[in-house]
Amino acid sequence: MPELILRTKGACQIDAQHLCRVFDDQRQQFATVLSGFGRKDWTGATRCPAWSAHEVVRHLCDIATIGMAMGPGDNRLDFTTGFDPRTAPSQWMTASAGESPAATLDRYTAATGELLALARSRLAEDRSFDVCMPYGLMDWKVLWLHGFWDSWIHERDVLLARGSEHPTDDDATAYAIAYGVFISAAVGSMFGAPMRETLTLSGDGGGVIQVDSTDGVTLTLHRVTVTGPHAAEVADTLAGRAQTAAVLGDLPAGSRTALMAMADYFRTPIEP
Repeated sequence: MPELILRTKGACQIDAQHLCRVFDDQRQQFATVLSGFGRKDWTGATRCPAWSAHEVVRHLCDIATIGMAMGPGDNRLDFTTGFDPRTAPSQWMTASAGESPAATLDRYTAATGELLALARSRLAEDRSFDVCMPYGLMDWKVLWLHGFWDSWIHERDVLLARGSEHPTDDDATAYAIAYGVFISAAVGSMFGAPMRETLTLSGDGGGVIQVDSTDGVTLTLHRVTVTGPHAAEVADTLAGRAQTAAVLGDLPAGSRTALMAMADYFRTPIEP
């Protein structure tokens, strides 16, 4: 995987063709696992307290459908329009209430194929347009990266909760941790907690991540072998799935606060 640079101000550097290949492989692996699920597996608990495995997969179908529908200037994920990521996903799932696991798996497989076909078509046409993310206008390819990160985390929500391994690889984990740090820093900045930090992460997806959110957010991932917390564990932590102190304990308090702002927001009770 080449160097990855993400910015909220200025152009990002994403090898989108490579991301599509990794996205395709990752979703196919998960679909293979799901095809072996029985009734109890689909109704089993996940790391998302309110959702079963079936509900998580229905959510992944919704994310793919919404991603495909978002065009130039689309603002459906804009906080100023009333979007709340703590409530919107459950609202989206009302459309598939009563759907059988088999139908959900078929929809998941079909949506994955359509999603990647659309992405490759746009890349072949050299399409360039912005959509509104919760932290501002971003190129549509960053939306695709967001979708990959969301999918990767939720796959782990299903599989790790049942004691299964998560089939993934070095490049997939690198994309997930890079975007996880990027969106965490962006949300931290939105809540008044800017940071400038260098993270050294080990294991699959590891390397050196430099992130600066003092004036917009800029993140650079350098793929080198270093020591430090495991990249996958840090990705879980930033998504609120692990204990902060055990994984980010070596960071200054200000950087931990900034990086955990997103997870803290999701754990904040929703006011009526």
